[in-house]
Parts: sequence; structure tokens; C-alpha cells
Amino acid sequence: MDKLISGILARRRAVVATFVVLAVVCAALIPFVRVNYDMVDYLPPEAQSTEAVRIMADEFDQAIPNASVLVHDVDVPGALALKDAIARVPGVESVLWLDDVADVAVPLAALDEATVEQYYRDGAALFQVSVAEGEEGPAIAALRALVDEAGPGNAVAGEAMDTAQMQESMVDQVLKAVAIVVPIIVLLLVISTLSWIEPVLFLAAIGVSILINMGTNLFLGSVSFVTFSVSPILQLAVSLDYAIFLLHAFAAERRRGGGIEDAMARAVRSSAGTIAASATTTLFGFAALAFMQFQIGADLGFNLVKGIVLSFVTVMVFLPALTLCLCQLIDRTTHRPLMPSFARVGAPLARVRVPVLALVAVLAVPAFLGQANVVFTYQNNVADPTLRAGADTLMVQEEFGQANAVAVLVPRGDVGAEAALSRDLAALDHVTGVMGYAATVGADIPPAFLDEAVTSQFYSDDYARIIAYLDTDVESAEAFAAVQAVEDAAAARYDEFYAAGQSANLYDMKGIVAVDNVVVSLVAVIAIFLVVAVTFRSLGLPVALLLAIECGIWINLAIPYFTGTTVNFIGYLVINTVQLGATIDYGILLTSHYQAHRRRMPARQAVFAALGETFPSIVVSAGILATAGFALAVSSSISAVASLGLLLGRGALISLGMVTCFLPALLVYGDGLIRRTTWRRGFFREGVGAGEPAGPTPAPAAGPSRAARPLSEEGDAS
Repeated sequence: MDKLISGILARRRAVVATFVVLAVVCAALIPFVRVNYDMVDYLPPEAQSTEAVRIMADEFDQAIPNASVLVHDVDVPGALALKDAIARVPGVESVLWLDDVADVAVPLAALDEATVEQYYRDGAALFQVSVAEGEEGPAIAALRALVDEAGPGNAVAGEAMDTAQMQESMVDQVLKAVAIVVPIIVLLLVISTLSWIEPVLFLAAIGVSILINMGTNLFLGSVSFVTFSVSPILQLAVSLDYAIFLLHAFAAERRRGGGIEDAMARAVRSSAGTIAASATTTLFGFAALAFMQFQIGADLGFNLVKGIVLSFVTVMVFLPALTLCLCQLIDRTTHRPLMPSFARVGAPLARVRVPVLALVAVLAVPAFLGQANVVFTYQNNVADPTLRAGADTLMVQEEFGQANAVAVLVPRGDVGAEAALSRDLAALDHVTGVMGYAATVGADIPPAFLDEAVTSQFYSDDYARIIAYLDTDVESAEAFAAVQAVEDAAAARYDEFYAAGQSANLYDMKGIVAVDNVVVSLVAVIAIFLVVAVTFRSLGLPVALLLAIECGIWINLAIPYFTGTTVNFIGYLVINTVQLGATIDYGILLTSHYQAHRRRMPARQAVFAALGETFPSIVVSAGILATAGFALAVSSSISAVASLGLLLGRGALISLGMVTCFLPALLVYGDGLIRRTTWRRGFFREGVGAGEPAGPTPAPAAGPSRAARPLSEEGDAS
């Protein structure tokens, strides 16, 4: 180990150059990383809507329409010409209009009025378009250009348009979040360090790891839009502490004397265990996301785990080399301490210890029950009338109503059963139309008598497809009830069937949330409990730490329930592990200082001293994480990302309060249990004498180290 450290430091310029080149190469790869915006791809393989999508992709040439094109002031011949033009747009797989369900050579007045008005009314034509997955951006842009050329006031809406909007704004939203986060983080770091250049070193070390992490995603095939938006900001927020740990250890070693290379080698050795422990708890918290049935959790979790590992490597290898290269610049840019002393902060915090303990005891059960009953949303886009995408969506809805399609796949072969199912579906509430061979062409006409272009819309070799159109929003209680009614109607006629469509997909997502939440939370709690128990050689301390953080999570997630607001389900599922993994370090830092002092003094004095030493570090870390969360909430128009950001920002501040106010109360009043469940504790006991030698107090994660004063000098901490 010593030879490896010495070799890295001796070749510091080569090490710095290697990491910089690697970061530049990976940054160049980021634009080529495929971002997946389709949440259906992350549903469990066994979900029925997942199987339905697979069957349709394998057996049907025409997908369910995922875009609507509205053109005003057009007659039937003009609409037919526009249909042909739309079909020629690259990325468009199929176009459905009135001529596909009725004979437009017949006067429209002679056709069924309800059928006609689904596609044509008051001189306006509505085309149902299927855009290929991955082609949404250019296809929607071409469709908009086409309808704009046809005249003013036309519109393009639908799921494909939502995806195109996300694709168009994704990079801008990430850059906007970074533009908010970085200046605030720099300000916090400047206040908490003693050199103007140190914040640059911190950001350089973590920035290099972020670029490498994002660039290497190219080899994964694709990442979800949630991962692309959230991962770099979260990685920055949770791993900055590693760099802070190392550089503060380096400053302490320099004060002991010796050359700068020897001081850095000692700093790397002394801080490696602390940084590794901090990274391990965060890593296990993020790794728990992989246990979600909804595979967006595994996608985000793996990316964050990869980011934590890379941050650890860059801090332990790249940052020491870079620091030695710039050591003279660091010395020339030192400044006086800008952060006030918090050595006496234990006194005011001690005064609220009992009220906070009582308050949390009162809130814990209602918060736990409330967070389990939060109302979720499942979509990621809400129509914003200030943007063209939102205005177009509202225009289509106002003129033609909702066109929410649910496709039902049933085994082919029984046209009579298909006709009966079509009638059953047409009779359901919120069903405005049914499109299937028996309903559209007629059960009496054999498919062999018709052109394949007609029959292929309804039949594959093995399945028949019937599409029911709902007048509901894609996501609503009415939509989910209608999907259930469609599935019940199909179950009454067939033993085997599949339902697909936006509402059907969201309905499946709804079904997996409760199970995922319980499983992921348990995995994260158990894993982190074991890590903390091994770290402190105690059973009582990890219980206290986890109780403090978990109560904060429950309170955070219960706020939407008691305020009557909704939460995007992805944000809800992810925040359980992210808040736990990211903020447990605050408790570990405080507890490690407490444990060191507890060997020399009673519990109250030990808590008092530990708070004075660690409060600056915890405040800075929580401020960075809260800033990252609120930046995501403000900058993103994607519901899942904005919801996660708001929960993360608020959760960081709640965890700050829980660790600095509630955890000290648990340590003091649970001291007897902690003493009895800590192996080789060597705790101080009055009248018995000190236990094992305490050794040096561990350095705080941020801010200059401040020695604790005796209780007699500070006042009563109780």
C-alpha cells in the first residue's frame, strides 16, 4: 500500500494528465450515450403490459398511435393528401384516419356520426400517428413543420410529442441545474475552507469522476432519463465529502511537519478508512435500488454505485496528485477562517433536545402511516400552455376530446368472440369507440377477401388486436377504472389476453409501487445497519443512527399526504434509499466523534463536544445536498426528476435537524443500552475512571478542527 501511494505521488504529473485525458475522452462520449425516455421498457418482464408491448412489436407492423396531428380548414381530399404526406415523414410508421374505418367515397352525412367525429369535424382533421421509438425528436419536428406549412393554428400532440419535448430540453435542464448548484457549492466551500483554491480542487476531483461516469454509460447501451438528469448532481452532492476529508487530513499532517509528499502519503493512509466507510454506506444505500421490480431503480442505482466508486478512486489517486502539483498555489491563496466557531453550538442544541425527542415521538407514527398513503402520479409530463407542446395538447383535447387508446390482444381464430368483445367494450363507460376487425370491417367478411394492408392492422399470425378509445386522461382514477373494466371484459371472453397503451402501462406501474417501496427500504436499512454495526462494533449505535434518519424520511414523505399534494412515484421510490444513503454519513460523523469522546467523559459532555466539532461539517454537507435537490426541482420540467429533487432537498434539511437535535438525545438517553451493546467499548464511567485510551479525535469532514472544551467551561449541556 505504501509503495503504491509513493508511486502515485512521485508520478503526480503523469497521474493528473492521465485522469484529465480520460475525463476529456469520456466527456466527448456523453453526447453519444442513448437516453431512454420510455418507462415501459423498465416495467418488470412479467408485467402483462410489458408482454403486450413485446407481442405487438414482434407480430404487428402497426404500433398503437402515439401522436395526434390536428389540421384545420381541410376537406376530405385535402386530408387524404395530408395523410400521405404524414406517412412519408421519416420515423412515422403508420397513420390512421377516417378512411381506415369508413368508406370516405360515401357522403359523410351517410356515415355513422360518432365514427366520423372521431377523425373529422367542423373542417378539422385529426390523424392518429405511430412514431417509431427513438425517432420521436426528428419525427415530431418534421410533423410540426408539415402542419405549419398547411396553415396557422394546427397542432401535434401525444406521447411521442412528450418524449420529443423531453429529448429537446434534457441537456438544457441538466446544465441549468449545474448552473444553480455549482456557484452555491463554491460559496459553501469557500466559507468552510482556508484557501481560495481548495474549492476548485474539490470540484475538479469530483467533476473528473462525474465525466468518467457519464461517458462510460456508453458501454451500457442506454440509461434512463431519470439517471441522466439526476445521477451527476447526486454524485457531486454526496461525494464532495470524500475530497474534503482528504484535504483536511493533508492540512493536519502538514502541521505535524515533514515534506509535502510525506504529509500527503500520511493523509491518504489516515483518511482512507474514513472515506471508504462513508462511501460504503452511501454505496449500499444506492445499491438497494437494484431490488426494485421497476427497473429504473436498478438503472439509477447501478449508475450511482459506479459514480461513488469512481469518486473514491479519483479522490484517493487523482486529488492527491493534483494537490501536490498545486500546493504552492494553495499556500499563496490562504485566507482567514470565514466560518464562525461552533464550539459552543452544543448548548443551544442541548436545550431543544427534550422537546425534539418528544416532538419526534409524537410525529413518528402519524408520519409513518401518512407516508404509506401518499397519492402518486405516474406521468412525467403535464401540459404547460406557455409552451407549444402544452398548447397543442390542450387544443387537440378541446376540439376532439381525449383519444386515450387501450389495445387488447386476444388469440386469433374466433371472429364471433372478437365481435362480442368489441360490443362489450363499446358498452363500457368512457369508451368512445372500438376499432377491431369485427367492429370496423364486419365479422361476416372473411379477412382473406381484403388487402393485407387492411387486415394487418387487426391480425397477426397468432393474435387479434382490438383498440378501445377512452375519453379519460391518460392518468386518472377514471382511466385506471376503465382499464380494469376493459381487462374484466376481455377476461369474460378469453382465458388469455393482454392490454397495452399508456393508461394500461401506468396501471401496471401503480401495482408495483407498494411492493417495491417495502422491499427496497428493508434492503437498504439492513445493509446499512450491518455496515454501521461493523464500523462501530455496536448494535445500539446503528439503531440510533437509523432511527434518526428513518424518522426524517417518514416525516419528509408524509408532508405531501398531510398537505394534500401528489408525488411522482419514481421520486417516492428512490428517495427512501437516496436520503438514507446520502445523509447517514452525517450521523456516522457525529457518532464517531461522540464515541471517541465517550471514552474520556460522560455521555452529555461527549455529545456536547462532538456537536461542536462536527456541526460545521454537517451543515456544509447538508447544504450542498439540499442545494442539489432544490436545483433539480427548480430546473426540471420532468415530473419524476422535479419530485425527486424537492424530496431530496427537503429531506437533507430534515436529516440535518434530526442528526443535530434528535440523534444527540438518543445517544444521551440511550447511553446505557449503547454501552451494553458495544464491543470493547471502554466508555468512561464516573467513579470507575476512564476506559481505553481514546486516541486522537477524528477530524471533521469540513471546516477547521475545533477542540472541545470541558463542560465546566461551556455550561451545562443537559
